[in-house]
Amino acid sequence: MRILTIHNNYQIRGGEDESREAEEKLLREMGHEVDVYQEHNDRVASIGALPMALRTIWSKESYNIVKQKLRQSKFDLVHIQNFFPLISPSVYYAAKSEGVPVVQTLRNYRLLCPNGLFFRDGQVCEDCMGKFIPYPGVLHGCYRENRPATIAVATMLTAHRAMRTWMEMVDVYISLTEFARQKFIAGGFPAEKIIVKPNFVNPAPDVGCGSGGYALFVGRLSVEKGLDTLLAAWKYLEGKVPLKIVGDGPLADQVVESVKILPQVEWLGRRPMSEVHKLMGEAMFLVFPSKWYETFGRVAIEAFAKGTPVIAANIGAIAELVDSGRTGLLFSPGNSEDLATKVQLAVANQDLLAQMRREARAEFEAKYTAQQNYYRMMAIYDLASNGSLLKI
Repeated sequence: MRILTIHNNYQIRGGEDESREAEEKLLREMGHEVDVYQEHNDRVASIGALPMALRTIWSKESYNIVKQKLRQSKFDLVHIQNFFPLISPSVYYAAKSEGVPVVQTLRNYRLLCPNGLFFRDGQVCEDCMGKFIPYPGVLHGCYRENRPATIAVATMLTAHRAMRTWMEMVDVYISLTEFARQKFIAGGFPAEKIIVKPNFVNPAPDVGCGSGGYALFVGRLSVEKGLDTLLAAWKYLEGKVPLKIVGDGPLADQVVESVKILPQVEWLGRRPMSEVHKLMGEAMFLVFPSKWYETFGRVAIEAFAKGTPVIAANIGAIAELVDSGRTGLLFSPGNSEDLATKVQLAVANQDLLAQMRREARAEFEAKYTAQQNYYRMMAIYDLASNGSLLKI
């Protein structure tokens, strides 16, 4: 099979990039030809505000590039990972004009919410859900806290709803979790076109020993990731449990100040993935305090792969990944006291921790390996190409 993948790279790499690259690498390892068309947000500054807004709605350049690629070589399928903002939905039409099936992975909530997060002013926001014109997002300037930029996003969403792009130009959508799938269905997307396929970790790392005696946070240091909840919980714990924080982001200064008054908290900044996996394997548990509707939670399955349980907020997709009492524990989102209580419960019950370590690795092997993901991907590609879902 020959596949053209399309994606828009952001200026800061994240889990979406790692997951997409893992898929492309796996497909090549399995003998498929994968060609890539990509744009990078580094170009945005050189384009100008008005041309950028128009390009977000419909990029003639991207349309022509994709159409030419499809005419020059025979492709079996186009897999779009992310078209926003430089590529635009025009590439759906380029693929359809050449009779090539289209698959779209839903890695955020952009097609339902201008900022893609369902999160505003420190809390979950669904004000634009189900609205043909997402005007609340415009009023609040939800995309990058910039009203003109948000108008461009809202216009793109409205125009393509009117054109029935999301209904007619995509053969199959890939949702990373059932939670996210249900959100898109509630937002008007056709249920029969949305198939769940989670992310995976490849190669599978060796199981860790969990003997490091510390808790671990890995992720972007930002409000939606629950950094305030995490740091407040460690104030309640009064230095009784060591915490290592890996990552960087807009709340880095807040983390630095917390480290000064919380001696058991250590900020490690960014670290290579090999080092992160080692830290995960030695941690007692990973803490996942997000306050928004994560579409997945890649670091959670990386922790599972190392045999490390996860203490997570009971919200969004992460609550679907963590089976409370078996592969980790769940706490009330945004509730630092409840998080501190769950941490104390885990630390005080070493037998429970040991059992959850075994179950976490078993969960990874059952659901998140490359082999299982490949079978699922082939079934989805078959559905897009032939209209029938292979048995998985």
